[in-house]
Amino acid sequence: MAKEQGHKPVAQNKKARHDYLIEDTYEAGLVLMGTEVKSLRQGRASLVDGFVDIDGHEAWLHGVHIPEYTQGTWTNHSARRKRKLLLNRDEIDKIERRVNEKGLTVIPLSLYFKDGRAKVEIALAKGKKSWDKRHALAERQADREIQQDIGRRAKGMRD
Repeated sequence: MAKEQGHKPVAQNKKARHDYLIEDTYEAGLVLMGTEVKSLRQGRASLVDGFVDIDGHEAWLHGVHIPEYTQGTWTNHSARRKRKLLLNRDEIDKIERRVNEKGLTVIPLSLYFKDGRAKVEIALAKGKKSWDKRHALAERQADREIQQDIGRRAKGMRD
């Protein structure tokens, strides 16, 4: 069997960029059971309630839903079990230090296969307030309107 190449996305946490201000991102490997990998290869996972916890100098991914493999037997996994993340010791120490001193949280952004191995992109993030979200939405809308006006003027149309 040929080795798998490239980047195959499985799941994304689209709401994370809306609810959090992303400060830094990391790529981590996952320790998975065989039925979890098969379920992920079918493109089934949800990162919505996921978060990362540093416990005893190890990073753990909590709350990520990988449904049971439909053709699995008694060896099937539980859907919301905690999963160990594979990061360098320096990265874990840096994340732990920043979480403790600045009050940041660590959330999963996306889950994907990279060259046949399951990876998760995690981010150090700070929660946004509701007024921050409204402000970001207003800025995005203003930028879109400016780009539309520039496009109209380039085509020779008037308002």
